[in-house]
Amino acid sequence: MKPNSCNNWEDYQKEIAGDRYYFARSCIRQNFFPAAEGLFLKIIREIAGKDIYDDDRQTTCSGIAYHSGIIPFDTTMTVVARQFALMTEAGYENFVCSCVTSFGIYNEVLETWKNFPEKEKEIRETLKRATGKTFKIPRNLVHTSDIIYKFRKEIAGKALLKLVDKSTGLPLKVVDHIGCHYAKIFPEKGIGGAEFPYVLAGMIDEWGGDQVDYPERRHCCGFGFRQYLLKSNRGYSVGNSKIKFDSMEPYHPDLIIANCPGCTFFLDRWQYVLAEIEGKTYGENGYGIPVLTYEELAGLLLGYDPWDIGLQVHQVAVEPVLDKLGVTYNADEKYRGLHGEDLGKPEMPAVLKCS
Repeated sequence: MKPNSCNNWEDYQKEIAGDRYYFARSCIRQNFFPAAEGLFLKIIREIAGKDIYDDDRQTTCSGIAYHSGIIPFDTTMTVVARQFALMTEAGYENFVCSCVTSFGIYNEVLETWKNFPEKEKEIRETLKRATGKTFKIPRNLVHTSDIIYKFRKEIAGKALLKLVDKSTGLPLKVVDHIGCHYAKIFPEKGIGGAEFPYVLAGMIDEWGGDQVDYPERRHCCGFGFRQYLLKSNRGYSVGNSKIKFDSMEPYHPDLIIANCPGCTFFLDRWQYVLAEIEGKTYGENGYGIPVLTYEELAGLLLGYDPWDIGLQVHQVAVEPVLDKLGVTYNADEKYRGLHGEDLGKPEMPAVLKCS
């Protein structure tokens, strides 16, 4: 959606600090797309010129275990309190998390403490006994996609490319997918809320692309924790993604961007699964629809090498969108390591076309 889609757009905005960020990594993101967070740090430091602290002492926020019913909320709150303590010790006040599940968790904890101050007092005492640490509440807490959104104009100003098909001169058609835990749990915490989420759409607009508005635009990707973590329930997960793919297919999108590591993973991987199950692909010429994170897309426009930023780990081939954008890349280096060693070519799918 665009800002003029609603009457009181200012009501849908949020404060995003302009500098000095404490960065909280995502446990699943580092495994699914291991280069994405490093790319985010490069963009914020080198393109935006901002101070962001990457702390190797941090841990998982425990969100997946909490939402899967494995650990109680008190444990999660204590883990979060330790994260805030690390931020405090490092001398920062602006907390930026890389995972939308973490974003939901941190906001749930802060809302709980706001409404039940006795619980905050209890958790502070537990943390002190366990670790000797104390903490300050973050002055500003946002998601990493909020930061890229905030600096979208600076990125556009330094970009070598735009979201335009070099052969036709037309804007690329881009699907944005917003993670449920970004805007649906606490709508006021996300740019545009749950009704008009603009955090990714704003990047598409600024970088020259064309938003794809389709019926199931706000439908869940289907991750749902229990739906995927239990093997017997995975049909629910892939079924939700299929609803989205079938709905967007008539609009012929060139790519999908998402701000949740789980959503990015499943919208990417389930295209392979659906191709194997049904013999169906959703992209052009037997390919799938490339699925990128917001900073991977920014990195391409800024001129970073696609293999240096980890695009070879995506299940759906990214080459179709690279070619449309006019990205220069060496196909022979796709499966080579940091020092040029041959990592071996993965087994190719039976149906989904890959490069």
